[in-house]
Amino acid sequence: MMFHVVTSGECLLEVDGAERCVLRPGDLALVPHGAGHRLMSAAGVTAGKLFDLPREAVSNRYEILRHGEGGAPTTMICALVRFDHPAAQRLIGLLPALIRVDTWQSPEMEWIQSTLRFIAAEAQQLNAGGETVITRLADILVIQAVRAWIAHAPAAQTGWLGALRDGQIGRVIAMIHRDPSRNWTVAALADSVGMSRSAFSARFTQLVGESAMRYAVRWKMQAALTQLQETDASLLELALRLGYDSDAAFSRAFKRIVGVTPGAARRHARVQVDNATEPSAG
Repeated sequence: MMFHVVTSGECLLEVDGAERCVLRPGDLALVPHGAGHRLMSAAGVTAGKLFDLPREAVSNRYEILRHGEGGAPTTMICALVRFDHPAAQRLIGLLPALIRVDTWQSPEMEWIQSTLRFIAAEAQQLNAGGETVITRLADILVIQAVRAWIAHAPAAQTGWLGALRDGQIGRVIAMIHRDPSRNWTVAALADSVGMSRSAFSARFTQLVGESAMRYAVRWKMQAALTQLQETDASLLELALRLGYDSDAAFSRAFKRIVGVTPGAARRHARVQVDNATEPSAG
C-alpha cells in the first residue's frame, strides 16, 4: 500500500479506477492495491516513470527525489507500507482504489496534521532513530486513515466489515482470528456469544456471506499459507500446529480451500516477485 502526503504546494493525483483529485497540505492519500497512478503538477502534464527519475539516497530506506523546474514547488512525502497479517490483507482487499483523507474536515483529524508535520521534520533532518520514528508513524497514519474510511464510508457498513462491527458476530470473528488452530464448532461459537445455534448460523451467514464453519476453515488455511510463505516448518509441523492429525489431512484441506497443494504454494511464494504497478510523476 502506498501513501502520499503533500507538505507544501499542491498536485494532482490520478489513480487507475478512481477519480482524479487535488492534494493539498494536510491531505493524506492511500493507494491500497498497488494500482498505477500519476502525480502531476497540472492536468495534461506527461508523467514519467518514478523509478526512472534521478534520486538522492539518504539511507537504505529513504531517498530524496527532485523533479521538474520552473513551476510552483511542491513538497511531498511518499511511502510504501506493508501489512502481512491475514486479517490486514483481507481488509486491504476490500478497500477502494483510492482513499483520500482531508485532515481539516473534522476536529478528530487534527492530530494527523501534527503527525504529518512531525514526519516532514524527521524526513528533513533524519536524526539518530529518525527512520524508526518515521516508519512507526507511517504505520499509524495508514491504520487511522483506514479506520476513518471504515467509520464513514457506506461500503464499509455491510459484508465482512459490517460483521466486524456487530456486537456478537464481531466477537466470534475475533475469536476465530486469535486461535486458528482450534477446531471450532457451531455450538462452541454460538455459546460464546449467548446465541442459539440456529440463530447464530443464520446471522453469521447473513452478515459474512458464508457459514461460520467455512469461514473458520478458510481462516485456518490463510494462517497456513502465511506460515508456508514465511517459515521453513515441515508440512507435518504445520498440520499439528493447526489441529490436524496428519500432513495428508492438512494437505487435502489446504488444496480444497486454496486450490493448490501446500508444497506448490510454498514454491510459488519463493519465486514470486512484486507485480505492483509503479507510480509516475510529472
